[in-house]
Amino acid sequence: MELDLDALNAELRDKSAEDIIRWAVSLGEPAMASTSFSQNAAVMLKLVTDCAPELPIVWADSGYNVPDTYRVAEKLIKLLKPNLKVYIPEMTAERRNALMGGIPHPDDNAELHAEFTRQVKLEPFNRAIADIKPKIWISGIRKEETAFRQSLDVLSWDGRGILKVAPIFYWSEADVQRYMDQHELPTCKHYFDPTKVAENRECGLHTSA
Repeated sequence: MELDLDALNAELRDKSAEDIIRWAVSLGEPAMASTSFSQNAAVMLKLVTDCAPELPIVWADSGYNVPDTYRVAEKLIKLLKPNLKVYIPEMTAERRNALMGGIPHPDDNAELHAEFTRQVKLEPFNRAIADIKPKIWISGIRKEETAFRQSLDVLSWDGRGILKVAPIFYWSEADVQRYMDQHELPTCKHYFDPTKVAENRECGLHTSA
């Protein structure tokens, strides 16, 4: 795909999230979305299922989610009926915990934490990429979330050569909450990503090639 991202970003910046998703699908290329079932994941799940109900939505389930997250995930699956594709690590959490002594902290052992992240997040996600072979990845990233994301835009090229489309890139936290309230979407009170130490840290999906 040869696209003028600067011109397209200028054009899409003020479009609605729904219009951005429809534009991405209209390109006619293989596409997918992704979810983590984190607190406000319902926003992108509803937007995608409303605009492109057949679009595959990948969930790389690390196996370390807390019970509340899994319960809300089941509610959203029943409510929105996404075309969900679940990918899990090749090793169980119990086995990995025994071998690694629990979840490694990057400050204590950066190399072990990187291998942990590869096993529970990157390998399952890359397996999804290999299966679906998308040219387009619709993602729920937002500009205000991390320093790295502030360097991106609605459209950006992923390190894998995939066009990353972020329909809610310029939404604020208040915009997200407003949408959640308006559509009465369920949210988990507790969410835990074992690959992150802080909320504003990247988990690796958006920075890896």
